[in-house]
Amino acid sequence: MEHEIALRLGVFGGILALLALLERLAPRRKPVQPRSRRWVTNVAMVVIDTLTVRALALALPILAVAAAVDAGQLGFGSLNLLDWPAWLELALAVVILDLAIWAQHLITHKVPLFWRFHRVHHADPDFDVTTALRFHPVEIAASALLKVGLVYLLGPSALAVVLFEVLLNATAMFNHANLRLPTWLDRVLRLVLVTPDMHRVHHSARREEHDSNYGFSLSLWDRIFGTYKAQPAEGHEAMTVGLEWLDDRPTRLIWALWLPFRR
Repeated sequence: MEHEIALRLGVFGGILALLALLERLAPRRKPVQPRSRRWVTNVAMVVIDTLTVRALALALPILAVAAAVDAGQLGFGSLNLLDWPAWLELALAVVILDLAIWAQHLITHKVPLFWRFHRVHHADPDFDVTTALRFHPVEIAASALLKVGLVYLLGPSALAVVLFEVLLNATAMFNHANLRLPTWLDRVLRLVLVTPDMHRVHHSARREEHDSNYGFSLSLWDRIFGTYKAQPAEGHEAMTVGLEWLDDRPTRLIWALWLPFRR
């Protein structure tokens, strides 16, 4: 799709900068670790992740948008077999893809091998907009492969995939933000979207709390499947974020990249 990369980068950069500013103006929690090294590590990881996916794209139609175009030309996918209005197919595709991301996220917590890589994300001792960038490249590559397979099965339009990717990136950065929202606004927003207070529970050091609230965009999946937890037991200011490494090790890039291979 023409200008897809420029569109995604523009939205990504704009939302990242806006949320980073809002975090300074209305923070929810005081940081545990200095921002400088954490931010360098987390931003470096998203750069590595992007390069990993682009490298895979040289050998495979790994990018979801390219897969959508290819599936449309080949007539693959259930939506390509239907003659429904374009708007309905687009909305359905976005909702189904969001459900798939929710299910994938749950699986990364339940399957030990996948958890070894996903815990890189959870090991961050603080919770802010850059935490949304902190994923191990192996997990990102596996996620990209899964997404491409789903696109071939579903057959969404390239526009639907671009829209979903933009929404996913935007909402992931929003719900990881260290942002204090008015209570009434959080209560209204979380009827539809995952808010920072809702997702922060998922980053709790308590096992029963980080095994909840798996949604990235829509909040309804956790309500439907019984994995919704409204608030952390210790409150948002007092709760412990991260895993067992409650020091500065998770802020180091090499340590974080090597974490899945440690015993």
